[in-house]
Amino acid sequence: MKLNYLGILTAAALTVSGSANAASLFDFYAGAMVGVGGATVFANDMDVSKSAQSYGAVIGFDIPVFRFELEYDYMHAAPIEMHVGMINAYAKMPLPAVKPYLGVGIGNVFSGTDEDFMDIDSVAAYQAMLGVTFDIPVLPIDVDVEGRVLYAADIYDYHGLKPDFLQYEARLKLRYVF
Repeated sequence: MKLNYLGILTAAALTVSGSANAASLFDFYAGAMVGVGGATVFANDMDVSKSAQSYGAVIGFDIPVFRFELEYDYMHAAPIEMHVGMINAYAKMPLPAVKPYLGVGIGNVFSGTDEDFMDIDSVAAYQAMLGVTFDIPVLPIDVDVEGRVLYAADIYDYHGLKPDFLQYEARLKLRYVF
């Protein structure tokens, strides 16, 4: 009987000590990313595809099954240049070293130009990501390798021409975990 109480007290102590150290469950991070791929502009039964690059920065926090972040992207698909701000949410598999994940984001194209036509309006943007995170065990750095698709509708209005923008790319993201 006393052994059962000792087991219950030990389990309770481990549970309480684990939840008292909850700060270790939340990892705050900041990072940088680079992406390459393509972009397509859809307008009036006409599609124009170009190669595209993106550069950006993120800040966020990571918990065992989910990750949330704020993202800034500069995208360039000549002649289009855009600045995009996004809020992203990820669901991930809590595996020890390699963590596959699926993410979605919503945000805004807040500045940009199409040198052939005009300035890009401030419009809503949506994105989906699929990737894998590699934890580097000795360093406080995580490496994300992901595929991403970003969509923004009606990026400008040029005499009734309202094109949609779709960017698809492979990205590499380095995150420093505080």
